Amino acid sequence: MPAPSGRPLPRARASREDDPSGPSGRPVRGGRARGTTVEETSAGGLVVREEDGVPQVALIARLNRAGRLEWCLPKGHLEGDETPVQAAVREIAEETGIVGEPVRPLGTIDYWFTADGRRIHKTVHHFLLRATGGRLGVEGDPDAEAVDAAWVPVPELGARLAFPNERRIARAAEDLLGDGG
Repeated sequence: MPAPSGRPLPRARASREDDPSGPSGRPVRGGRARGTTVEETSAGGLVVREEDGVPQVALIARLNRAGRLEWCLPKGHLEGDETPVQAAVREIAEETGIVGEPVRPLGTIDYWFTADGRRIHKTVHHFLLRATGGRLGVEGDPDAEAVDAAWVPVPELGARLAFPNERRIARAAEDLLGDGG
């Protein structure tokens, strides 16, 4: 599906270094095993509000394996028979505290990594959501991956997001928002 600019929406392939979510050490959910290969599907995206005429996106921060803080888009595994858009709405609310209404798909990122001796192929569907309620903050769950959350003006996303593929998704959202999306 092309973006309003006429460019196709991003479908990125990433190396381990571009991994926007990384293995959590938790059991694999939302995937199916094929020998030593596991297929995982996740969903998330950008939930947007407008503050003083400037669109802002709720981002989460997590600690990587080296203990460094990384800002990224909220996302997580599909549960049960959820569709990707249903999972995106749920995961964004769980990880940021913000409830959003889906506006449109933004694109898909897929990449490979290894964890626990398995090769994992992960596909992450991203959506643009309009904030409709909630309060920004991370849950008190000690197992939660997010350690912080913040509203970030759309023009600052490229500098804040840790992963190149997520920056490409953010640019697609910025293009849509610039076109009144």
